[in-house]
Amino acid sequence: MQDTRSSPSTPAHSRVHHYLKLVRFDRPIGTLLLLWPTFWALWLAADGLPQWKNIIIFSFGVFLMRSAGCAINDFADRKIDGRVTRTKDRPLATGSVSTAEAVMIFLTLSGLAFALVLMTNSLTVMLSFGGLILAGTYPFMKRYTYLPQVVLGAAFAWAVPMAYAAETGTLSKDIWLLYLATLIWTVAYDTIYAMVDRDDDLKIGVKSTAILFGKSDRIMIGILQCLTLIILYVVGFQHELSYAYNMAMTATAVLFIYQQHLLRYRIKSECFKAFLNNNWVGLAVFVGIVVDTSI
Repeated sequence: MQDTRSSPSTPAHSRVHHYLKLVRFDRPIGTLLLLWPTFWALWLAADGLPQWKNIIIFSFGVFLMRSAGCAINDFADRKIDGRVTRTKDRPLATGSVSTAEAVMIFLTLSGLAFALVLMTNSLTVMLSFGGLILAGTYPFMKRYTYLPQVVLGAAFAWAVPMAYAAETGTLSKDIWLLYLATLIWTVAYDTIYAMVDRDDDLKIGVKSTAILFGKSDRIMIGILQCLTLIILYVVGFQHELSYAYNMAMTATAVLFIYQQHLLRYRIKSECFKAFLNNNWVGLAVFVGIVVDTSI
C-alpha cells in the first residue's frame, strides 16, 4: 500500500483539507447536537436572552471542542477505523494525517476553547477541566465497556452546567435535571448511531450500547426517549414554561415516534437518518424555551 501520510512536501491546501476532514468540518451534526443543550441552558439561566458575550463564547467553544473531540477520537480509533465500512476513509485510517498531527490539533483546539472559557468566570473555568477530561477519555471507553455512549452523554451534557455557570455565576439544583435529560438523550441518539456500525464492531470487538441492547435496542432507545421527555417536561415545569414549551414537548414526542418508525427494520441508512433527525429535537426544545422565556 502506498504511504499517504502527510509530509512537508504535501501541498498546504491538501493538508488543510485533510485537517478539516479530521474534525468533521463537513459534517456539522455533532456540533449542532452539542450546541442545542448549551443554548437550552443559556436561555434558561438568563430567563430570556443571555448575554451576547456568552452566546458567542459558547457557540465558538462548542465548535472547537467538538472538533477537538473528533481529532482525539480518530487518534484512539486509528487502528480500528480502517476495518469499519463507515470510517475506513477517515484521515488517520488512510494515513493522510499522522498521529502526531491529530494530537497537536486536539491540543490546539482545546487550548483555543480554554482561552474562550477564560473570558467567563472562575466557576466556569473550573468546570471546564471536567469537560476536557470527559472529552479526552470517551474515545477509549469502547475498548473497556459496553456503555461508551454514557460517557459521551456525560461529556456532551457537561456544556449545560458550564453555560449556566457562565450566565449566572452559580449552579442551581435544577440545572442538573437538564444535565440528566441531555445525557439520556445523547445515549439514545448515539445508540442509534452505533446501530449503523454494529456488524463491524462485533467483528473487531468494539463495544457499544447497540451491542449491549441487542434485539432490545428499539425498546431501550424508546425507554431512553421517554425518560428524556419526562425529565425535560419537569425542567419546563420548574422554570414555569407553558404553552410554547409544551408544544415543543409534543413535537419532540412526534419526532421520537418518527425515529422509531425509521428504526423498525434496522436498515443502516434509515438508522443514520433517525440519528440525524435528533437535530430537529434539539431545535424544537430550543424554540419552546426561547418563546416562553421571551413572553
